[in-house]
Amino acid sequence: MPTDPAALAALDKLLATLRASADPRRAREEWQQAFRLLQKRSLSADLVANVVGMRDVEGLASLLDELKNPTVAAPLPDAPSGEVCAKALLAFRKRLELTVLDEESKLGRNPMTKGAKSNIAGIVPPREWPEPVWQELVRQGKLRYIGHGFYDLPKA
Repeated sequence: MPTDPAALAALDKLLATLRASADPRRAREEWQQAFRLLQKRSLSADLVANVVGMRDVEGLASLLDELKNPTVAAPLPDAPSGEVCAKALLAFRKRLELTVLDEESKLGRNPMTKGAKSNIAGIVPPREWPEPVWQELVRQGKLRYIGHGFYDLPKA
């Protein structure tokens, strides 16, 4: 979403107010307004929540600079090729599908139960591809990192 000048001006004003404040961590209303304005922008939701949650004035300034001067996300210098990423994503989807089917089937566990919807949040990706492949797929938005080595498909 393109950043409109009114939102940038409001964020500039909030940043100036927070910098002028004796204790910017206690300026609750200003941080709430900043969060509402930043939520609607093309920034990482985790990054926005972290900056606002920690009441980080310099972090807010860097987010504002990023909004004013957006940089195109360039691939990493040692990023895997598109073909390798495509094959890895295909293998990930197959592994996820099989894991979900196995969880839902319940065959061999109790013949009197029927399969139920799986509540699998994510899986560890196939080990045939190195970690930079999965990081590149997360950067491209094709996978979502959940934590502790687990990945999932992004919610549509």
